[in-house]
Amino acid sequence: MRRPIAILAPLACALTGAPAAHAADRIFGDGFDPTGWVQGYYVGYERTLLAPQDIPFDAVTHLMVGRVTPLAGGGVSNDFDIDTVNGPLFAQAAVDAAHTAGRKAILMVGGAGEIDGWRDAASAANRAVFVANLLARMDQYGLDGIDLDWEPLDDADKVPFKAVAAALRAARPQMLLTVPVGWFNPNYMTPDPYWAEIAPLFDRINVMTYDMAGAALQGWDGWKSWHNSALYNTDPPTVSTPSAVDVSFRLGFLPTGVPAAKLGIGLAFYGYCWQGVTAPHQDGGSISASDGTMSYATIATQYPVATTRQWDAAAHVPYLSSVAAIGPAGCNFVSYDDAQSVAEKGAYAKAHGIGSVIIWTIGQGHVASNPPGSRDPLLDALRTSYLPP
Repeated sequence: MRRPIAILAPLACALTGAPAAHAADRIFGDGFDPTGWVQGYYVGYERTLLAPQDIPFDAVTHLMVGRVTPLAGGGVSNDFDIDTVNGPLFAQAAVDAAHTAGRKAILMVGGAGEIDGWRDAASAANRAVFVANLLARMDQYGLDGIDLDWEPLDDADKVPFKAVAAALRAARPQMLLTVPVGWFNPNYMTPDPYWAEIAPLFDRINVMTYDMAGAALQGWDGWKSWHNSALYNTDPPTVSTPSAVDVSFRLGFLPTGVPAAKLGIGLAFYGYCWQGVTAPHQDGGSISASDGTMSYATIATQYPVATTRQWDAAAHVPYLSSVAAIGPAGCNFVSYDDAQSVAEKGAYAKAHGIGSVIIWTIGQGHVASNPPGSRDPLLDALRTSYLPP
């Protein structure tokens, strides 16, 4: 997942005591039993974008409540990137809203920028304390499972990561356990058998098929301008723009032996603002804004979509193109997803038997200024194309 805007001082103490009382838990009630999951990340630092009572749970099966972080010594933070008073209130309200709607709630642990905490907490010396604290934190809010967001997961981290997952699974065989993993770049990667090795421990292994582009001038050597989250690419993929949802799923993860029903793909409810280029496949340019400042809601309401939108028929995603700078961030090329591309990605996941779609983040897709009933157009499109009627 993405790194939060602000990281506040965490609470390092171990947890004790029984779980608190919670709202009535009628999870997946009324006969609703989806084979495909929609896992929507809902994070504390975006709490003003979408209130718990406004979450459209008809399009979200699992609310990913974020986040807590691993701490040195095996502790687990409890501020949810807010503070230690209002963070827990946010988390409990989110969990209760999910359960009241008959959905499940999963605790997001970690995220980008937390690698030092992961490595210390998951070490042999601290692992038992860490696992106990994770379970205690899950119980504190009445959550249904844990999402282990360890990134980057380098080769040296794979043994301790598996050990943490195995300890959690042994302690709570019925809990939900998910993991988001990096996308596949065919320029230098080969399918990794590690995912098949750890697959029995997890309910879903979700590929973060976004943030799949960058500018050569900003460290992405050999790249041209490209989409944040293209659905398709050429076969074989273009070396200077090698990424796509289909590339990661079909070439990177399905060949490992993990069944499609246990794999997930990712949707970004935010876009990229490029300056200095006006379309994909161009040399030069730089990315000046992305997650947070370039939410779908911002693009839909503050950018001239009607007059600058183009459709990439090969990649199956839209983009905005303008020689003159547009919008608050002064963009020439805006890569993003809209209802059409989200519907295509949902249909792709359904057609290939893919077990889940993750969303970073549902708050960024909420257009509060739209009339009631039309404030979450991306989730509406995903519900129609991916979830059962």
